[in-house]
Amino acid sequence: MTTRDTTQLLARPDLYDALPRPLRERLDVIAFGAIQWPWLLCSLWGGRKADKAALLARLDLPADALPNLGSWKADTRFLFHIVDAIERLRPATVVELGCGASSLVIAKALQKYGGGRLISYDQHQDFVAETGAWLASQGVAADIRHAPLGDPPGHWPGLWYQLTDIPSDIGLLVIDGPPWALHPLVRGAAESLFPRLTGDALILLDDAARIGERLVARRWRKRWPSIDFVYDRAGAKGTLIGAVRRG
Repeated sequence: MTTRDTTQLLARPDLYDALPRPLRERLDVIAFGAIQWPWLLCSLWGGRKADKAALLARLDLPADALPNLGSWKADTRFLFHIVDAIERLRPATVVELGCGASSLVIAKALQKYGGGRLISYDQHQDFVAETGAWLASQGVAADIRHAPLGDPPGHWPGLWYQLTDIPSDIGLLVIDGPPWALHPLVRGAAESLFPRLTGDALILLDDAARIGERLVARRWRKRWPSIDFVYDRAGAKGTLIGAVRRG
């Protein structure tokens, strides 16, 4: 995966169409898509080339190490948030939901800033294998696991990763999946991992400018008063940053 590779508008839409979901949830996807189409067009932009070059230089990566960003891939602003968090926190464990370009950035940042392990979950078994091989070609390693989609926890809509062997010491939680095409509120179920966060952990939610993620953020703020959530509107897609409050 390099800058020579193209980026599709949606991530594997054929799979999501084949998954069983209630009619109400399918209608929600259509309704939200009709409302947020201007944002979806904006999200095709992955950030300035100069910012991407600066990110790659900071991580000592080749100029073409990352694919074209934007659309369903993270933009440069979100990737900088990841690197900044790892440099500051030096987390022992990073958990990522949705592997891809961000996996390389996380693995390289961990390698550069004090070690730590990356455990990344994704619903596409073939993409898990491809991403693992890609990271190895860049001289880094990560524990990338296939997590099929199934029933979500906590009465959230859509489908959710069927996670196994989840660590209990998550220092950084990076949420970039599942895709909104399953349901606009699908990423809300990531709160099932919040009890596993360490006392100084951070949560980074990508695509926070979308209407669905804004509703998710509102619910999280009510349900998790021990976590301070701040919305960064910069970048193409916005980032929700959650900081566990000490004590």
